[in-house]
Amino acid sequence: MNGKDGDPGAALNEFMAIVRRLRGPGGCPWDAQQTPETLKTYVLEEAYELVEALDSGEPGKIKEELGDLLLHLVFLSDLYEERGNFSLAAVTAGIAAKMIHRHPHVFGEAQAETQEELRRLWQQAKAQEGKSPVAPALGQVSPALPALVQAQRLGEAAARMGFDWPNLKGALDKVEEEWQELRQALCQPANPAWEEELGDVLFSLVNVARFLKIDSEGALRRTIYKFIKRFNVVER
Repeated sequence: MNGKDGDPGAALNEFMAIVRRLRGPGGCPWDAQQTPETLKTYVLEEAYELVEALDSGEPGKIKEELGDLLLHLVFLSDLYEERGNFSLAAVTAGIAAKMIHRHPHVFGEAQAETQEELRRLWQQAKAQEGKSPVAPALGQVSPALPALVQAQRLGEAAARMGFDWPNLKGALDKVEEEWQELRQALCQPANPAWEEELGDVLFSLVNVARFLKIDSEGALRRTIYKFIKRFNVVER
């Protein structure tokens, strides 16, 4: 920690006091009217803006976006504390306890030398918490994730259960198969099969990304940035 940054605990307490003043009597009417429901969209926006900042690699932007996301985390915790549900201290204590429990090879006596052993320990810890990673395997992937991320996580989960192609060629052949099915569907008048077959093509491409150990969401995002940059040059 840089010495001039001070104590993070003290800084967080000061920030919590600012949020409470904003929401309290004589504070900001807009802040006072917010609820968990109204904040959901803002949380998503700030999370994606943080991802964009991380892509830029610029520490200044990353610092700012981390702060913006922290605002909403503190804001939400304060809302739930007002309702008597939990506090930010409880949130922090909860995640600290979870990390200690799920890393017995760091905080306990367990041994893990490989990625597979680490995954096994993690799964055992989740099972002890009543969060079985086994049944259903695909049910562990959140449906709230962006579609490309969800598709890649589903592919990873299925692969761990043995449902996968033996190599990259199998995944590439599946792309070709789905592409041909899309082309055939497009020979017919507009119908729901167009969307279904296009979805199959996209899903198969995500599986190729998985085999290549490429983040499909990140790859597409960087292509979008590249398109915007090129378009702006042409527009000038």
